[in-house]
Amino acid sequence: MTTSLIHQPPLMPDLIIEGLNRYDDIPCLVLGDQVHTYTDVREGTSQFAQALASKGLGKDSRIAVISGNRPEVLFNVAAMQISGCCGSALHPMGSLEDHAYILNDAKVEALIYDPTLYEQRAQDLAEKVPSLKHLLSFGETEVGEDYLELSKTFAPKPLVSEDISGDDICTIVYTGGTTGRPKGVMQTHRAFAYMTMIQAAEWQIPDTLRLLIATPLSHSAAAFFVPTLQRGGAMYVPQNFDPNSFFDMVEKYHITATMLVPVMIYYLLDAERSKTADMLSMETIFYGASPMSPARLQEGIERWGQIFYQYFGQSEAPMVLTNMRKEDHDLSKPERLASCGRPSPWMHLTLLDDKQQPVAKGEAGEICVRGPLVMQQYYNLPEQTAEAFEGGWLHTGDIGRLDDDGFLFIVDRKKDMIVTGGFNVFPKEVEDSISSNPAVAQVAVIGVPDDRWGEAVKAVIVLKDPAAASDALGGAIMQSVKEAKGSVQTPKYVDFVDSIPLTAIGKPDKKTLKAQYWQGQDRNV
Repeated sequence: MTTSLIHQPPLMPDLIIEGLNRYDDIPCLVLGDQVHTYTDVREGTSQFAQALASKGLGKDSRIAVISGNRPEVLFNVAAMQISGCCGSALHPMGSLEDHAYILNDAKVEALIYDPTLYEQRAQDLAEKVPSLKHLLSFGETEVGEDYLELSKTFAPKPLVSEDISGDDICTIVYTGGTTGRPKGVMQTHRAFAYMTMIQAAEWQIPDTLRLLIATPLSHSAAAFFVPTLQRGGAMYVPQNFDPNSFFDMVEKYHITATMLVPVMIYYLLDAERSKTADMLSMETIFYGASPMSPARLQEGIERWGQIFYQYFGQSEAPMVLTNMRKEDHDLSKPERLASCGRPSPWMHLTLLDDKQQPVAKGEAGEICVRGPLVMQQYYNLPEQTAEAFEGGWLHTGDIGRLDDDGFLFIVDRKKDMIVTGGFNVFPKEVEDSISSNPAVAQVAVIGVPDDRWGEAVKAVIVLKDPAAASDALGGAIMQSVKEAKGSVQTPKYVDFVDSIPLTAIGKPDKKTLKAQYWQGQDRNV
C-alpha cells in the first residue's frame, strides 16, 4: 500500500455513499409532491451508475448536463460522482453558441438533458460537437436515448466508488473573462471534499435539516447534498421559483434552511405574501453568489430575524473563502452588512498590491488565496493559469479591504466581470455581440448598481450616426444580444453617448465610465 493511499481522506463519492447508506425510509428528496426516501435515492443512484457504465462512461469521462429541476438530476449527480466522471453543468439560459463552445472545448462525449425543455438544444448540439457520442435523456426522446428506461433495466446494487484520488478532476466549470472565450476551471475531488469539510466546521446548518433548494439542482445539488445527508436531512425542491411556491413549501414542510441568491431574497421581500407568511420554522437563510444590498439585507433581518448566513467564493476556489455568521448580521453595526464576513481559518487569504506585496492594514488590495480549495488549472490555458497563480497565490480579481474586526469588504472588481442576480456576465462577450451591429462605432459594457439584481448590465454605445439614436434601436440591440447570448447577458439599459473615455494607451477607461453610475455608493461592485 502506498503512502498516498494511507493518507487519502474520504472524498465526495465516499461521503455520498456513506450518507445514503445511513438511512432507509426517511425523506431524502421532496420535489413537488414527490417524496423520495434515502432508499429511493440510493437505488436510483446505483441504477444510473450502471446505466452510465453500460455506455462506457466512467472514470474521467466528460459529461455535460442541462435540465430543469427533477429528481433524476440528483440521482445522476450522485452516479457521476461515484463513477468518477468529469461533469460540466450547462447554464439553463445559455445560448447555443456558448453551449457548443463548452462541449467542444472540454471534448464532452455525453450530454444528459431534460427532453421537456432541451430536446431541440440537444439535437442542435449533436450537429455542432463532433466529440459528442451519447445523448441521454431524462425520459422519452426523439433525439437520443431514454436514460430513465435504460437505468430501469438494472437491478440496484450496493454503491461502490471507482478508484478515485484527490487529484482526479471531478468537474470543469466554465467561467468567462474580459478577453477571449470562457475558461474551463478544473476542480479536483480534493477541493470539493475540503469545501464540504469547511461547511461542516463553519456553517450554521440546523440539526434538523429540511433544506429548500430554489436554484437549479444541476448547479447547486453537489454543494448541499453531502451536508444534508450527514444530518439525515431532506432537500425540498420547487419546480420553479416564485414567492408563493416558496412560502407554501416553507409553511407546509416547516423548512428550517434555504439557499438563495440575493435577487431571490429581493423577490421574496417585495411579495405581498412576505408580510403574512409563516417563517417561524426557518433557522438559516444561506445567501451568496453576488453582492447583496445592505439596505435590503437590513429589511430582511427586520422582517424575519437574524437568520441570514453569507458565504463567498468563486469557481476557482468555491463557496467558503469567507463566512458571515448569523450573529454577525448585527443591526447595531449596519456598516458590517456590506461585508462578506471573516476569512475562513481553513484557507490562507491575503490582500496584495500590484507588486505582489501585502497591503498595509486597512488598505485595499486584491484578494488572493492558497489552500486545497484552489483549482488545479484552467483547461488547456497555461498562460492564463500562470497569471492566475502569479506569486504562488490564486488571484481572485476582487479588490477587498479588512476592517479592524477582521471582516472582509469587497469594494471593487479588478476584472470586468459583472455579477447580476447571481450569474456571471463577461463584458467582452456582450461587446462583441453588440459590435456586430453596423450602426455601432464603439461599445463598452459595464455593471451598474441595481436594487434588484445587485448589478445590472449596461451598454454604453457610440453610434456611427448619432442621429440614429432611438429607443427602437436600443431595443433592437438588446434583442440581438438576447438571441445571440441569452437573457442573462442582455443589457437592461442602453445609453447612447458621444464618446467613451479612454486610457492613456487608448483603451476604454471603464473605471472612469463606471464612476458616474456608482457615485454615492459605498462600493463599486
